[in-house]
Amino acid sequence: MNWSYWEIKSWLSQVDYCIVGSGIVGLSCALQLKAQHPKANILILEKGVLPQGASTKNAGFACFGSLSEIFDDLETHTEDEVYQLITKRINGLKLLRTTLGDKAIGYQQLGGYELFLNQDKALFDACISKKEDINKWLKPLFKDFVFSIKDNIFNFKKIKNNYIFNQFEGQIDTGKMMEALLEKVYSKGIKILNNTNVEYFSEGNNAVKINTNHFEFSASKLLIATNGFASQLIGQEVKPARAQVLITKPIKDLKIKGTFHLDKGYYYFRNIDNRILFGGGRNLDFKGEETTVFNTTKNIQNKLESILQTTILPDTPFEIDHRWTGIMGIGEQKKPLVKQLSNNVFCGVRLGGMGIAIGSLVGKELAELVT
Repeated sequence: MNWSYWEIKSWLSQVDYCIVGSGIVGLSCALQLKAQHPKANILILEKGVLPQGASTKNAGFACFGSLSEIFDDLETHTEDEVYQLITKRINGLKLLRTTLGDKAIGYQQLGGYELFLNQDKALFDACISKKEDINKWLKPLFKDFVFSIKDNIFNFKKIKNNYIFNQFEGQIDTGKMMEALLEKVYSKGIKILNNTNVEYFSEGNNAVKINTNHFEFSASKLLIATNGFASQLIGQEVKPARAQVLITKPIKDLKIKGTFHLDKGYYYFRNIDNRILFGGGRNLDFKGEETTVFNTTKNIQNKLESILQTTILPDTPFEIDHRWTGIMGIGEQKKPLVKQLSNNVFCGVRLGGMGIAIGSLVGKELAELVT
């Protein structure tokens, strides 16, 4: 295609900052850059019709880690590393809520519940034994104890009779959140081009030449915010991790309210619009789910349905309304990768399944790297 003078002039000329990826990180980065440089020409490239990876596909958990996850992280990270991770998640959620407002993102703090299968007695006992110490350890961050014990008030089956309850966990409406974020970005005069896939780039002395599936152009700085797809563009340690999700049709008189973690967080569910949204099962096939393909698989979807039937909604008829997948970015370490790759290329990726919690903050940190 031959592009017109107007198209070249208005969209593809004198680009100061090109951001790849219009998810939470990319949009938050753009807002921060615009705040720092009000006259800057900022262009965001998105390969999907909507943000492609996880930002419009996640479960909408405003969480910072269940007790078993924190317990597990303390086995593989130092105390300081875990404390910094939790602090980052808390600050990221605050930034998201401050930037957009609770009403705009449908934020509700209904609390989070961790459930333990009957066969996971050893893990349950270990978490209970550590609960008091971790509460004291986290109290300076929350000004109160985070975790407490609750009875099985929702009558789930095949689980221990007690939940571990997190009073600070919340949930959002992911669609509303992304609509609000996009609206804010557009209001600042930031441009987004969808269906535009960056195939490769090359760096000169003062600019980066960017080749897409539609055109090529140059930008002064290039910022990569593609999370699970990052390894396709940059040689960094980021593995894709597919998350499979389903949602039921509306259920009359649904009593379940809150966010729920099961089996070390490999399964998670919540209420939304009188439905149950349920995702997870990556632990059934770690290698197979290390992919950027958006398909669902029978083994994981069947397992999700089975747990719904036997554990979550054992006495309630339900129908599955819809299924989908999202692509996360993970690595050996849970710390996100926010770094300068060369003179004019930067990245903010590897959010480790905590995009809602840390996406806004990672975007802000990415923008601050540039200046």
